[in-house]
Amino acid sequence: MHLRRFWVAGVVLVAVIALLPFSFHAERHLETATRVDGSQAEVVRQELATRFHSPFVERVVLVVKGIPPANSPEGEQALTTIVAQLRQQPGVSGVVSYLELRDSIFLGKGGGTFVLVGLVSTGAPVESLVPMLHQQAHLLEDQLRGQYPGVKLQLTGELPLNFDIRKASSDDVRRGETLVIPATLILLLIAFGSVVAAIIPLAVGEIAIATSLAITGLLAQRLHLSILVQNLATMLGLGLGIDYALLMVSRFREALFAGNDGYAASVIAARQAGRTLLISASTVAIGFVALLTVPISEIRSIGLAGILVAGWSVLLTNTLVPAVLGLLGRRIDAGRLPFTPKLDVDRAAATGNRWRRWGRTIVAHPWLALLIAGTPLVLLAWQAKHLDTSIPSGDWLPKSAESVQALHTLEQMDRTGIVYSMRVVIELPGESVTQTDAGWNALNRVAKQIESDPRCDRVISIATIAGGNQANLTDLSRETRRTFLSSDGKAALVEILPKSSLSLRQQVDWVREIRKEGAPALTGAPDATMMVGGIPALNADYETIIHGHVMPVMGLVVGGTLLALLCGFRSLFAAVKAIILNLVSVAASFGALVLVFQDGHGSSLLGVPGGTGSIFPLVPIVAFAIVFGLSMDYEVFLVARVLEARRAGLSEMDAIPEGMARTAGLITSAAAIMIVVFAAFTFGNFLVVKMIGFTLAIAVLIDATLVRIVIGPALLRIAGDWNWWPGGLDSKCETPVAESGD
Repeated sequence: MHLRRFWVAGVVLVAVIALLPFSFHAERHLETATRVDGSQAEVVRQELATRFHSPFVERVVLVVKGIPPANSPEGEQALTTIVAQLRQQPGVSGVVSYLELRDSIFLGKGGGTFVLVGLVSTGAPVESLVPMLHQQAHLLEDQLRGQYPGVKLQLTGELPLNFDIRKASSDDVRRGETLVIPATLILLLIAFGSVVAAIIPLAVGEIAIATSLAITGLLAQRLHLSILVQNLATMLGLGLGIDYALLMVSRFREALFAGNDGYAASVIAARQAGRTLLISASTVAIGFVALLTVPISEIRSIGLAGILVAGWSVLLTNTLVPAVLGLLGRRIDAGRLPFTPKLDVDRAAATGNRWRRWGRTIVAHPWLALLIAGTPLVLLAWQAKHLDTSIPSGDWLPKSAESVQALHTLEQMDRTGIVYSMRVVIELPGESVTQTDAGWNALNRVAKQIESDPRCDRVISIATIAGGNQANLTDLSRETRRTFLSSDGKAALVEILPKSSLSLRQQVDWVREIRKEGAPALTGAPDATMMVGGIPALNADYETIIHGHVMPVMGLVVGGTLLALLCGFRSLFAAVKAIILNLVSVAASFGALVLVFQDGHGSSLLGVPGGTGSIFPLVPIVAFAIVFGLSMDYEVFLVARVLEARRAGLSEMDAIPEGMARTAGLITSAAAIMIVVFAAFTFGNFLVVKMIGFTLAIAVLIDATLVRIVIGPALLRIAGDWNWWPGGLDSKCETPVAESGD
């Protein structure tokens, strides 16, 4: 890198320029649908597509208000117009309404009806058809408004809700960047005092985001990647990219003020800060690699985004930034603000002396420092034991979205069960479901048992549509038979519509009860098998898989980080202490998450009045993986500088304050930027991102204040020479060199 830095920087620059155009189109390839590989819900979806050839594997609900009742001649006439035009739309595989099935399920309370529209798409995610349906619904509204002034047609269901979540995600990204970039620029101007020095870290963050999104957009054409990539790539890119470049620029300026020219200073910065950045990026990447082991598209997407962002951030900072700094030289201070004095040795010494005095206070009273800082931390961490990781109930979807408004309309009609239905596939080996008495009786038995449950609104199957009479099967349309009966006749779909009053939590519990009861008990056939799909089943599978992977992911993150620290410090105590402190930081941030979001204390300030009652299952596992790596940065900076001071001959009493004098300013600046970045995303409309942003912001705040500048130094003082066992102070191994901040 020293000898060929311009060639290497040139190659990286070419790669960046080549990738940038793809970043503008990444969003269209990302999915909002959640996929849980190998889950029952996913298997049911595949069975309906390949074995049933159902036209309604993917479907939307068109909610119709403002026309006469569907069972009146005028209502039928309006429905005929709507259905006829829907059938002509590309991607529409099936349409069913009151016209096709004279069923009271289509007659909502207080008027109104709905139309089920099946969709199929081969060239892009099926949700890409939603805008076309929105446009067609508005055209139909205009066409019918002359006869029915109050007519309203709105789309809802899993696909439209996912589409609106995509829009909310994009809006949050734009809003987050709008808030973060000016605030971050101000912090960088305060830290450096010059425009040029401040712009470099900001540019690295933006380039890291763009290149990471470009690669994920390309990969999304082959893989199922979640829309959460947008939010996490932006959040982490601004945080990591800016922090890493901040470290490099700070070290470069320090070398300049020590009397080196621009070329020599860039070599020193790249050699010393670069080593620290590689260690830091490795600890961050460990957490994201662990997320790849969870078979859920959202979590794997976050893991991939994190690896790309961390990789690009450290690559850019170790290649392009040193080359640019070498060219700039002392012009790094160009655009100096008039109210900021030029940084010199005296000012740097004064800043270091303030932190040195603070360090001496800590090492003089380590047990008192532990008591004062540790008490609130333990109390906050104690709240984490109440963490409830079930799907939050209540209205947490974006209120302005058309799909959410249509869902509320269905709720008023007492028909939300059509959106949250359970799709149960029952198979009778060796029996034809419709052509044998045993199969037919099994279907009727399932319907009767489920309908007797007070949580059930309706049960729909080929048997109920035929009125319980096998002779009526010949009157059913081919579309209906394909929807509810497999092509080999041995499996049938039974659709269970829960009552509108049933919460998401209650739906998930019901799915688990049905699965536990089993097909033989429901059907009366000993060899019958059953799989449960639909949104409630997907939520149940989602929770189960995350709960099953929490401990393995935590073990992988902790074990990998411990190994990295042992390699870096050759000290068992320093590594174990860092792990324990990180666990406490994570627990405290989870405790704050419980208090604010779950219990609702102050949640109205974040746009979530009354709290959510529980936390999305993916939030703790994702936050743990991210926080553990980010927090370790500050530990590496501090402990490495203390070890360096000890090897230079200082006593433990002097080495700890010296290490703090060299690193505390950098930790404070880096943490302030991280907190601003993460906090900006707590004010969006995407509740999952709100929770993640809040947790990360609190974790960094706790870690950079109570943990790294109070508890950490106090523990170093108490441990004494045990800090460096078994490597010892005379070890010749390489250690990561921490950097001093301005």
